Amino acid sequence: MGKETVTSFDVAQRAGVSQSAVSRVFSPGASASPKMAEKVRKAADELGYRPNVLARSLITGNSKIIGLVVAYFDNQFYPEAVEKLSKSLQVEGYHVLVFMASNGDDIDKLMQDLLDYQVEGIVLASVAVSSNLAERCDAAGVPVVLFNRHQDDDRFSSVTSNNYDGGRKAAEFLIAGGHKRIAHIAGWEGASTQRDREAGFRSMLKEKGVELFARETGNFQFDETQEATRLMFNKDVVPDAVFVTNDHMAIAAMECLRYEFKLSIPDDVSIIGYDDVEIASWPSYSLTTIRQPANRMVDETVKTLMKRIRGEDITPHKIEIESPLMIRTSARIPQGWVNE
Repeated sequence: MGKETVTSFDVAQRAGVSQSAVSRVFSPGASASPKMAEKVRKAADELGYRPNVLARSLITGNSKIIGLVVAYFDNQFYPEAVEKLSKSLQVEGYHVLVFMASNGDDIDKLMQDLLDYQVEGIVLASVAVSSNLAERCDAAGVPVVLFNRHQDDDRFSSVTSNNYDGGRKAAEFLIAGGHKRIAHIAGWEGASTQRDREAGFRSMLKEKGVELFARETGNFQFDETQEATRLMFNKDVVPDAVFVTNDHMAIAAMECLRYEFKLSIPDDVSIIGYDDVEIASWPSYSLTTIRQPANRMVDETVKTLMKRIRGEDITPHKIEIESPLMIRTSARIPQGWVNE
């Protein structure tokens, strides 16, 4: 026989107060005297009572839940960013509920799940479904902020690093290092991060009169990046430098070059990534990379979302945060180079 459910009515009887008083004690922001709150919480502890937050949200319309939609966690940037995002939202009195959305997933089902949980806002970090899902959420009146990507749609707020400028910095550093055969391993072609980083990279190459030597696609996947690296280096003449769209793929390329092709990094080939995830600084990789300022990106995302939820500022904003070049040892350092 199952354990009998303890209700707010039981707590009210034990504490000698009204049921509405119990409700006020367990409702964030509601008014309740310290003496009454102490009495109610003592009774609740004795009875083993826990308020049903989801049930309350159906009544109040305030779930205090933010939906976070991501495509994958393979890229170490996202676990770090989600941890920071969750902590920042907790300070605001909200909690994060993560929804996974890969290519080919049923958008109608995902949308229904988001609405069923009465989420008060949504952060979209998915490379695959952001545009369609953002439109659906906007139509349903749920505030949306795009994190680490943007759409060519003025209705949606987004927070990214300055990906275009980051790509330019990578190209400038490799050119200054005297490299002549500069290549690029791209991520998923549909991602704004990929598009903008490569566009900036190519613009600097063109500006300096350098042609892109080779290009392959890794789709943000470890194994696909290694295959892209094999295609690029299984030739008589190979790149002497590679800009890889993110650190996850850059590390895959480094592993392949070192252990399959027996090449020395950076003596034989220089590698530059993008993100500056934690393991990029490990001595095993010492990856030169463009840093995505996760703390600032999370701060701006939370600030923008809270303003939308509270109705303080519903004007869409596209925020781009400057990304510094982190110089380590995976790429040849130009003589006399001064990092800004």
